[in-house]
Amino acid sequence: MNEFGKIISLENALSYFHDEMTLMFGGFGGIGNPPTLIKGILEKGIKNLTLIGNDAGFPNIGIGQLVTANQAKKMITTHIGSNPNAGRQMTEGTLEVEFNPQGTFIERIRAAGVGLGGVLIDVGIDSVIDVDKQRVTVAQKEYLVETPLTADVAIVYAQKADQFGNLIFDKSARNSNPFVAMAGKITIAEVEEIVPLGELNPEEIIVPGAFVHYIVKTEGVNWKWAWEN
Repeated sequence: MNEFGKIISLENALSYFHDEMTLMFGGFGGIGNPPTLIKGILEKGIKNLTLIGNDAGFPNIGIGQLVTANQAKKMITTHIGSNPNAGRQMTEGTLEVEFNPQGTFIERIRAAGVGLGGVLIDVGIDSVIDVDKQRVTVAQKEYLVETPLTADVAIVYAQKADQFGNLIFDKSARNSNPFVAMAGKITIAEVEEIVPLGELNPEEIIVPGAFVHYIVKTEGVNWKWAWEN
């Protein structure tokens, strides 16, 4: 069940990750982060990552594990408050953090996914996020030009995928994943269940398979261990 060549092993998926790369990830507070791919990156010891995602997760959950292990050099994100390790590293100067208002952040990712050169935003003018940004005036109103966000690899987590990579998400685990899936130069989807073509209801598909390059079957996550550690 791999006629499109998109279903690959975890080992093959990990060959796309390397030091100094830009990695975009889906999820919100750990929910919707792809646990098996993150675990693989953690164990492979890939370092000096630029991470692009909604938040820094928790110290031992989701993307937060990479931050805790000092494998990230920069984060482009909306907040880091749930992971004290990220705050400590930022204060110490070992982690550069670029903050974005949450709506602006998603629009920058969406812009990359649909091929826009940027978006005009009126949030953040003359604030901490207004640093070296171009301004334009449209209809007598001033805007910041926010550039698109893309990445060497984007990783997402879905409930189901077919062989072509059409994706369905489970409730709130959908969060930023559909936008992230569109914005990577290479997109790898970690999924709970892989089904044959034609088995997904077209009305339930959120991400078309055209955006997904590879599919990896998840090994799941031990949430009890994660919370306790």
